Amino acid sequence: MRKFIPVSLLALGLFTVTFAVNLQAPLYSAYAGQSDVGATAVTVAFAAYVAGLMPTLLLLGGLSDRIGRRVPIALALLLGALATALLVQVPSWSSLVIARVLLGIGTGFATTAGAAYMTEILGADRAKSAALIVTSATSLGFGGGALATGISLGLQGPTFLPASYIALFVAAPLLAVIALGLPRIDKLRPVSLLRLPVFPMGTWVFGAAMALAWSTTGMTIAVVPLELAANDLNGWTGLVIFLAIFVGFLCQPIARRMTNEQALALGFVLIPLGFLVLLAGIWLKVLALVLIGTCITSAASYGFTYLASMAEVSLRAPDDRARATAGLFVYAYFGFSLPVIASGALADLIGLLTGMMVFAVLQISLTAMIVMLWKRRATLPVANLNAG
Repeated sequence: MRKFIPVSLLALGLFTVTFAVNLQAPLYSAYAGQSDVGATAVTVAFAAYVAGLMPTLLLLGGLSDRIGRRVPIALALLLGALATALLVQVPSWSSLVIARVLLGIGTGFATTAGAAYMTEILGADRAKSAALIVTSATSLGFGGGALATGISLGLQGPTFLPASYIALFVAAPLLAVIALGLPRIDKLRPVSLLRLPVFPMGTWVFGAAMALAWSTTGMTIAVVPLELAANDLNGWTGLVIFLAIFVGFLCQPIARRMTNEQALALGFVLIPLGFLVLLAGIWLKVLALVLIGTCITSAASYGFTYLASMAEVSLRAPDDRARATAGLFVYAYFGFSLPVIASGALADLIGLLTGMMVFAVLQISLTAMIVMLWKRRATLPVANLNAG
């Protein structure tokens, strides 16, 4: 019971930070319309999130080792509220870019500090349970924000101030104050403020899997809504984005019962399968297939792959969890951003559907290459032992 309250409050704070990240997603086309820009501009604005997050991960991933876990989490909550307020005051594409950068910085602070803090609260012997709580809270947040705005727009009609935004304005400052009042369990370390991420030995395949999985989620969140809008299905955007993440949350308890390697292997199967089903749904204009494909990719991205990767880097870097988490997210957000921007540019040149087909071919090819390399490296020690 003593740990239940800080664990719950920390999870709620991480949920709210990530809730803000995709809060504005159902309004992407409206912001783009205000500035009269195309698909490339929309995907650039979406990926601007990574422009804020990547430098934070690369340079400040270990900041919480120096200043403590609580301040970065509180700062992330306030940055989420500030970014959303900017969109209310100046609803435009340029404001969306700035807001996404701020949200990226906040996510970088919160995920690295939060993952390490949760393990410290529960104890190193419960590292996988800590990873499950963090991945569950953030998965619900990433998906819940888009769904909340989608529902708000459905009830209120077109507006740049949906009720979901107001809920964030109320919750974020309150939770920032609460975060600062959480117990100090971590021990401050006299390290440099600028600390690079670490990549624990043997975790490359987990990072590569995260890059593949989150590139698929990025396509679902940024590009699929544009295709839905082109077919007069804007009202389904919030649900698609929610499913793209929420189903993964539902799969996490199953992933927890598997070894990290088993969960990762299943993720490698589901990543291309889900996107192919989704692509078939868009090609055939069958919404049910779009939703089913989204659910399958979600199971891979935010279920099996996410939990397995978070647990593995935490186990392999017990003395550097914040920086190891930063290293994992460098992989993840590299995949989350670059393919989306490239697909947006292709969409303006050759059409959305064709751009998504090109992505599918590359995704399947890279998945096959990574799996073969993983299997080859896994058998090398056995072969060497037999040779000896």
